[in-house]
Amino acid sequence: MGNNSGKTDVLDSAEDIKTFLENLSSPLDRTSNEVSIILAAGHGKRIKSEKSKMLHEIWGKPSVWRVSEAAQKGLSSSNQIIVVGKKAIDVSRALGKKKNRAFVLQSEQKGTGDAVRTALSYKGLSSFDGVVYVFPGDMGLLTESTVADLKKDFKNCGCDMIVMTGFFKGDISENYYGRIVKSKQNGDQIIEIKEHRDILAMDPGSSYSVRYRRKKETCTREELLAIREFNVGVYAFTAGNLKRLIDTIQSDNVQGEIYITDLIKIYNDDGLKVCSSKVENSDLVVSFNVKSVLKKMGATFRAMVYEKLKDIITIDDPEDFFIAGEVVNKILEMDKSHPTLNMRIGKGAYIDEGVAINRGLTVERNVILRGIVRIGRNVTIGENVSISNFPGQVVEIGDDSVILRGNVIKGSVRIGSNVHIETGVRITGSSEEPVVIGNNVLIKGITYIFGTIIENDILIEHSILKSKYVEKVIRKNGEVQPVKYILPYPEGLDSITDSRRGQSGG
Repeated sequence: MGNNSGKTDVLDSAEDIKTFLENLSSPLDRTSNEVSIILAAGHGKRIKSEKSKMLHEIWGKPSVWRVSEAAQKGLSSSNQIIVVGKKAIDVSRALGKKKNRAFVLQSEQKGTGDAVRTALSYKGLSSFDGVVYVFPGDMGLLTESTVADLKKDFKNCGCDMIVMTGFFKGDISENYYGRIVKSKQNGDQIIEIKEHRDILAMDPGSSYSVRYRRKKETCTREELLAIREFNVGVYAFTAGNLKRLIDTIQSDNVQGEIYITDLIKIYNDDGLKVCSSKVENSDLVVSFNVKSVLKKMGATFRAMVYEKLKDIITIDDPEDFFIAGEVVNKILEMDKSHPTLNMRIGKGAYIDEGVAINRGLTVERNVILRGIVRIGRNVTIGENVSISNFPGQVVEIGDDSVILRGNVIKGSVRIGSNVHIETGVRITGSSEEPVVIGNNVLIKGITYIFGTIIENDILIEHSILKSKYVEKVIRKNGEVQPVKYILPYPEGLDSITDSRRGQSGG
């Protein structure tokens, strides 16, 4: 087996990858009646990226991660099978080990039907007789409430298979989705999904007909094109019938692949019932194949976040900000406990997960807060400030502190209350040598601080402090001794000469 410690898929064979996936899998919960299958095997050639399509991020999280979370929470079941293929190690490692989640390898990508069949071959499903839900891993806007609605619809409809559907609202000529063709005899039941390209290939004067429940259903090309209900690629099945019929899907198409949508006809021919579950917001069930759609999905997510926060905090530019999901949830929780939060987020600000915000926070333009950052009350962070650290490190900022424009704070740093850091300051603390700054400290001028402890009430100006202890010294007049122009001893002076002398010597 190859080296598993890197970040890319370096294992040598399918057997090596399967062993890796087995080690990352955990047994399913046998008491649960639901299991979700996430289809994450495709690379996505049209996205034009070396990275797996499933790992492209939507609002700071890989698309497949978002689908996985929505499925588990919406179904109230942690049972899940992730089908991986291209970049299998990268995708599975990004998701990590989790209770009741297993990974299976689709060695050769032969269609969605084959992917589901591969998932069903997982030994933990051999005796499973509940409900199977299938989700594409690139549907990164999927919400737990949308999944919960699907579960409710499947429970109430009394059908054997359900297809999640959207409703196209734009110009019908721009609807390129597969149409949901329903029976004119039983309007809630689906006959089949007719792909847009196949409808266009029909003779304009011809009719489309199909046998359904021993009767012929007929419609024109124009009627098919006018259908606005479309397939989004999410399905639910009773496990027994799915296991029984999955192997009957044929690959007699141009691509030679096995499509899960072919089960609709198979189910109908078998006397089973296929229904639809319409989503309220079709924008949330979009999948992506190209970068432009991925970007649009990111904008949709941003709009959702803004809608949640717009009346709680001030966001300067609704179209240019990032606040990680767990921080958004923290803001919503704080809003329940405090009548006013007095928080403002500037244009282009980036607040990552792990940042603990507080009331009275002002974050100016293009601020970056990344890593474990704990912020006190009434803190102001000026534009273009960057605060970050590595795993295991923490930045703490006390109440009523101000960090002005362009400063960089990195690593393990603790800043006290009422600290004022003016522009041109860089502060770095390592895990071995953290920076500790006391209360009521003023730092100004071009200053660099590394691994230094600074006591309370001190002014530091135009200094370079590396691995120092700065003590509070009170003069005879009662004033605190400032620290100014502290520089390290110069090195390399013998390499420096007057420019004219250097030229004449040449």
